[in-house]
Amino acid sequence: MIITRTPLRISFAGGGSDLRDFYTRFGGAVLSVSIDKFIYLSMHPYFSQDGYLLKYSQSEQKDSLEQIEHSIIREVFRCYAIKGVDFNSSADIPAGTGLGSSSAFTVGLIHLCNVYNQTYMSREAMAEQAARLEIDVLGEPIGKQDQYACACGGLNFIRFNPDDTVQVEKLPMTSRGYRRLQGNLLLFYTGKSRNAASVLAQQKENILTLRSRENLQHMTALAAALREELLRNNIDAMGEILHEGWMRKKELAPGVSDEAVNSCYETARQNGAAGGKLLGAGGGGFLLFYVKEENHSRVRKALSGLRETPFQFENQGTSLIHYEVNA
Repeated sequence: MIITRTPLRISFAGGGSDLRDFYTRFGGAVLSVSIDKFIYLSMHPYFSQDGYLLKYSQSEQKDSLEQIEHSIIREVFRCYAIKGVDFNSSADIPAGTGLGSSSAFTVGLIHLCNVYNQTYMSREAMAEQAARLEIDVLGEPIGKQDQYACACGGLNFIRFNPDDTVQVEKLPMTSRGYRRLQGNLLLFYTGKSRNAASVLAQQKENILTLRSRENLQHMTALAAALREELLRNNIDAMGEILHEGWMRKKELAPGVSDEAVNSCYETARQNGAAGGKLLGAGGGGFLLFYVKEENHSRVRKALSGLRETPFQFENQGTSLIHYEVNA
């Protein structure tokens, strides 16, 4: 039995600049952190040596690779020539909620298959392979930030270069600043999940219009500015930068926000939140707010209709947590 654990992520600034149509022309950057909410994947030999027993949000019992309906599982298993396995997936947070679960699943599965085949791959290489599979093989209209955030773990400034290379920089904050940043972030579930691909497809269509291009260039600059502020231990800059980034993100596509989300956001701001954003592509999922400690109770009371989800930062990225070979 082999089990991998891969974290979900929170993206603070720069989202959208990791789309290839944008960063190959202008370069992109995001600042994000992995959190202690995970996707767990396990695999062991199946009684049928050539078949597959797959258990995720659905169940599949298949005799051949081509019959597998889950496209990510099918293509990763194809890449690693995996057969005769019993595979299981579970997660701390539902899919479609803006925390990068799809790419975390892909990264975790690539990790799992490397261990199963007794091969080694660095976390950065796993991220790149996951991005290639999702974007190039499966044609998903997504970016590259989630794969690197979930694979590498920690608080990172991730740069996307026009030559398609990616640089991951760990942010060496002070312990006190790190704790303050973590403590001033509140996360609330809107109760709605969404298909990120539909929202991202709209963004991709609009990406080279003048207004979208200017917004994404400014959002990239906000990610770089946030990096500088955090390195200077100016933690409170997070609120203002989150707010400005969210105002610009809403202009990227019609499906990014809606009346209910906008109402919750304004309510939080009126009760002490310095800034925030809807995580992921938009359309549903989790609302993140930067709130000084003295205002926590006001914001929680004002958003009592939403489910708060406590979290902590994590630093490991995708990890092997169990390995047992049957004799």
